[in-house]
Amino acid sequence: MQLHFSPSMRSITISSSNGFIKLMKIKVAARHISYRTLFHTILILAFLLPFVFILTAIVTLEGVNKCSSIDCLGRRLGPKLLRRGDDSGRLVNELYNLLNQVNSVEVQDDVKLPDNFTHLITEMKSNKYDAKEFAVILKRMMERSEKEIKESKFSEIMNKHIAASSIPKSLHCLSLRLTDEYSSNAHARRQLPSPDLLPLLSSTSHHHFILSTDNILAASVVVNSAIHSSSSPEKIVFHVITDKKTDNVPVLEAVESHDGVRDYYYNGNHVSMEEFRGNLGISPRVFASKLQARSPKYILLLNHLRIYLPELFPNLEKVVFLDDDIVIQRDLSPLWDVDLGGKVNGAVETCKDPQECAWAYGMNIFDLKTWRTTNIKQTYHTWLKQNLKSNLTLWRLGTLPPALLAFRGHVHGIDQSWHMLGLGYQNKTNIKNVKKAAVIHYNGQSKPWLEIGFGHLRPFWSKYVNYSNDFVKGCHILE
Repeated sequence: MQLHFSPSMRSITISSSNGFIKLMKIKVAARHISYRTLFHTILILAFLLPFVFILTAIVTLEGVNKCSSIDCLGRRLGPKLLRRGDDSGRLVNELYNLLNQVNSVEVQDDVKLPDNFTHLITEMKSNKYDAKEFAVILKRMMERSEKEIKESKFSEIMNKHIAASSIPKSLHCLSLRLTDEYSSNAHARRQLPSPDLLPLLSSTSHHHFILSTDNILAASVVVNSAIHSSSSPEKIVFHVITDKKTDNVPVLEAVESHDGVRDYYYNGNHVSMEEFRGNLGISPRVFASKLQARSPKYILLLNHLRIYLPELFPNLEKVVFLDDDIVIQRDLSPLWDVDLGGKVNGAVETCKDPQECAWAYGMNIFDLKTWRTTNIKQTYHTWLKQNLKSNLTLWRLGTLPPALLAFRGHVHGIDQSWHMLGLGYQNKTNIKNVKKAAVIHYNGQSKPWLEIGFGHLRPFWSKYVNYSNDFVKGCHILE
């Protein structure tokens, strides 16, 4: 703010500091001015200056410093000083009301829509749409976009489901080459283990792991990681279950041969377009869960055989059961010292509240001695039969639901750090937590040996693949 006196003392000008706004100019008569009059004039100006400064600050803050006169300033500040707003608030309220009206209007599917926003503007100019017509077309365009985005997301989920259910070319190659080696190489068909090691299969002084798998590459990673992480690898004994016909159980054979089961699971990868579009009303997450539940792996008898561990290993008392999509990162020998408190199954629990807990397969401590005194197997069979009678209306998703029912009251919760779940479906898994976990579990579709596996989580698994092996190199595993 500047105050200028003309050399002749005939005018006084008040302007902004940068000189662009001339706020006030006072002319003084040509006659002589007494010092008393000049003094009073300065006092009046001193009184007015703070108010002029406030007005100038408002102008500057509102970005209207292009005003060059009191008239402009008055037009800008007048409505505010008089507490009269401009029309923007009213226009916004009218727009809200219009959009609310259009929101309840059912837009016809045959309405011709512009391809993009540029075309919309062009049509507005040529057809002179009113506000309501514009809002209707805009609503229909947004609905179309939402539908296309959802269909695209569902297609992505469908493709991922197919990829997860398929066997990669490299793994297929590995299976064929190993089969050929087994049939042509007598040394590959030798008895395992050798006779001198047979007593170790039932030794109570060793740590017995049970692995159920039909994936030789995944099984090799589990075994390698266990040996590398163990403080006493010489005490480790692995029992690998690979043959689904290890035991003949009528109820399991019924599950496999049930027409409804086979149609639901084995045709699950071929969802019709009508069924696909019929699911567009649900969320992508629910659609993904429904697809996952239709994977054929959920009725493999190999998955059900774990309920028969006490019979399959009659000489063992305490074992650690492992899935083939896990990696062991820490010595697991302390698990054999865990007191299960008379329970059968030591597992990491996921609880909504103390009365509502679930648990997961993947890394479980089983007290087989205590298990043999329970009716867990019979309860499991009962629920399988009930589900078959209901045509699979009780549950769709594999072996966990009947296991949760059968083991109810027989589970002892262990510390969460022993078993970390979710590496096969949680892309944003915390890497620090992964490194600290004793066992990491790639449960979910994105297995580390598949192309759809998460790249930043795969190294925790792939570092235990023996890339120097001729079969692995020949089949270009993970290349």
